[in-house]
Amino acid sequence: MRSQDRFRLRRIRLIAAALAATVAAGGVVAREAVQRAAPELTGPPQPMEPVEAEPIPRRITDDVRMMRQYPEQPPVIPHSIEGYQLSVNANRCLSCHRREATEGSGAPMISITHYMTREGQMLADVSPRRYFCTACHVSQADTAPLVENTFTDMSELGTGMAGGSE
Repeated sequence: MRSQDRFRLRRIRLIAAALAATVAAGGVVAREAVQRAAPELTGPPQPMEPVEAEPIPRRITDDVRMMRQYPEQPPVIPHSIEGYQLSVNANRCLSCHRREATEGSGAPMISITHYMTREGQMLADVSPRRYFCTACHVSQADTAPLVENTFTDMSELGTGMAGGSE
């Protein structure tokens, strides 16, 4: 277990203890326990006191497509989207990724599912419910994961037959 995970687990236990104190002892004792256990939940001791900000993580902009972590995962954006306009009137992503633009741009075409209604009817243009790309697709940042990933890919589970005894 990494030290970062142990610290996170310890903090969760302290928060749980603080919540238990709320039930047992009342509001004032619990508030003090929460402030000691997880100060980021309550903010700085003095409300208007300046607080050191976390550094902004470095964005990964190498244009290398990353392998998906699970089936049906929306692909991550392997380039910077800073300054991209994404509004009801404009979508800069579509200038490269829509069906008609991919030959000239070399970008991968968006999935055909983005051209379907909820009922599965094909449309001539991108479905309005799929228009806001960043609702599902995110750019990558060079950061540590916030929670542990315990996903196991099907290929790593073995090659036994379903219902077989191995």
